[in-house]
Amino acid sequence: MSRFLHTMLRVGDLQRSIDFYVKGFGMHEMRRRDVPDGKYTLAFVGYGKEEDNTAIELTYNYGVEKYEIGTAFGHLAIAVPDVAAACAIVAANGGVVTRAPGPVKFGTTIIAFVRDPDGYLIELIERA
Repeated sequence: MSRFLHTMLRVGDLQRSIDFYVKGFGMHEMRRRDVPDGKYTLAFVGYGKEEDNTAIELTYNYGVEKYEIGTAFGHLAIAVPDVAAACAIVAANGGVVTRAPGPVKFGTTIIAFVRDPDGYLIELIERA
């Protein structure tokens, strides 16, 4: 069986990023692996069991505090029951709201965009 496992994001402060996704989106840390010989630590966050759900792999390379996001990366998307409430929680946990909650252009779905502490863009989509 094939399935989508995870998306990897390089982060400048591992605990800050874990806290952001856990406190801001209700995810939990699924597992963590420190590799001193490789000078990196991996933490996987997401919803439910990793065996059944896609995760975000947060990769911290020792001594690297900032990365260039680049022009090819678009965004992650997360369904939330209340986009406005989610924006408030995200902002309280170090995120920046870059597009206020409101209907998508030419539609009725409520969305917003936020940036995580490392600059990655996340689309919030309102779903009951």
